[in-house]
Amino acid sequence: MNRLFKTSLLVAAMLPAFAVAAPVAGDREVTLSGAGSSDKDFDDTVFSVQGSWGTYLDDASMWGIRQTVNARDSEGESVQFDGSTRVFYDYHFGSGNTRPFVGLSVGGLYGEEVDETFMGGPEIGIKHWVQDKTFITAMAEYQFLFKSGSDARDRYDDGAFFYSVGIGYNY
Repeated sequence: MNRLFKTSLLVAAMLPAFAVAAPVAGDREVTLSGAGSSDKDFDDTVFSVQGSWGTYLDDASMWGIRQTVNARDSEGESVQFDGSTRVFYDYHFGSGNTRPFVGLSVGGLYGEEVDETFMGGPEIGIKHWVQDKTFITAMAEYQFLFKSGSDARDRYDDGAFFYSVGIGYNY
């Protein structure tokens, strides 16, 4: 009897380590990500910071708003800033600590040295929960620029890939 009690106590103590607090409908999420690039001589450098806020429609579907701010430092020029604001929808697969997702986003691009225009495209990523409510995330987006709906069909092949890595929190 004593051995059964000790074994049961040990198993009960370990359960929280295996439990995952997967998001459910109504849960909210915030993320903070970063990215950067430079040429080989560090004459042209870009830093990006991205934040998002979203809410889960159910345990797999989420919509939200994503904001990106970019700073470009080119040799001989002052630092230039631009940004983008996008609405997104993501669908998450699985129910464990690691959950891949796919989604779409659409929004606008604006700034000092860019043509203000619309942007949109698909995204893919992964989230790995390191604690009940805290996760790390990596994402790749394919974004293309367009001025109108008919322009979007013509410009889809002229997009670019954007990558980010960050942290997130569910509440």
